[in-house]
Amino acid sequence: MAILEISNLSKAFGNQTVLKDVTFSVEEGSVFGFIGRNGAGKTTTMTIALGLLKADDGSIKINGKTVQYGDTETNNYVGYLPDVPEFYPFLTAREYMELSAEISGIEKKEAAEKITELLVMVGLEDNKKRIKNYSRGMKQRLGIAQALINDPLLLICDEPTSALDPIGRQQLLSILKKVKEKTTVIFSTHILSDVESVCDEVAILNDGRIVKQGTVKQLKAGLASEKWMVVCEEEEHGRLLLEAISTDDAFHDVTLNGPVVNGESTDGRDAMGKLLAHLNALSITPVRIERKEATMEEVFVEAIK
Repeated sequence: MAILEISNLSKAFGNQTVLKDVTFSVEEGSVFGFIGRNGAGKTTTMTIALGLLKADDGSIKINGKTVQYGDTETNNYVGYLPDVPEFYPFLTAREYMELSAEISGIEKKEAAEKITELLVMVGLEDNKKRIKNYSRGMKQRLGIAQALINDPLLLICDEPTSALDPIGRQQLLSILKKVKEKTTVIFSTHILSDVESVCDEVAILNDGRIVKQGTVKQLKAGLASEKWMVVCEEEEHGRLLLEAISTDDAFHDVTLNGPVVNGESTDGRDAMGKLLAHLNALSITPVRIERKEATMEEVFVEAIK
C-alpha cells in the first residue's frame, strides 16, 4: 500500500517553474530517497505535502486522503523533521518531549512510556543538558524523537544530514534504519552516499521533473556502462593489454596508469570474459581484475545529463 501518492504535481513561483508534472509514490514500511541538487524542488514538494504551500496543479494523497492547502487533517498521519529543527532552548530533551506529548493529547502514563522508548532509540535518554547546549546532531536526533511522538504513518525528513559532521550523519542514518520498523520514511537529500546507505527506493529530481526512479539496485543496473579495472605486475603488461583491447568495441574510455588499466563497458559480464581471454592470449597473469560496482553518484550524474 502506498502511504504517500504524488500525482502530476506542478508549482511555479512567478516565471520560475520549480516542479513539472512530478509523480511518484512511497510504499508502506520503506525508506524512500528523494534526491536532487540544491534548489531542485525537493523542499517545495515536502512543503506542499504538509499543506503549507499551494500546488498549481496535481495532487498529493497521504494514507488515501488528499492533502488540502491550509487544512492539516492529513498532517495527523505525518511526522516532520526539517533540516534545521527549532526547540525551546531552556528545556531538556525529556521536558520538550513531555510538552510535545501534551500538545498531541497523549495521556501522561502512555506518554511517559513512549518518551522513554523514543529517547532511548535516539540516544538521549540520560541526557540532562538544556537543549541550548546541544550539538547540531543531538538536535536532529531529538527532532526525530519529537516527530514520532504521535506514531505517524509517514515521517518526512527534509535534508536532515546536510550540515552534520561524519559522526553525526552516521548516528542519524542509524536511527533512520531503526525508524523504518515504526513508520514509513521519505528522506530528501543531496548526499548520495546517505541514500545508498538507508533507502529502499529512490526518485531523482532534476529541473523540476522525476528523471529516474527505482530501487538502488535497479538504478545501478540501469547505467549505460560499467567500470572495470585490471592491475598488472608491470607497466609493460598494462600497455600490451591496452593495445590488445583498443580495437575491441566491447571496451571504451580505456586508460593506462602505470600497470593499472581502467575502462568501461556496456556489458560488465561480457567484458570480464573478454578481458580474461585477452590476458590469456598475452600470457599475462594479473595481480587483480575487478568489476567495479556502480555508485549512486554515477547514477545521479548520468540521470541529470
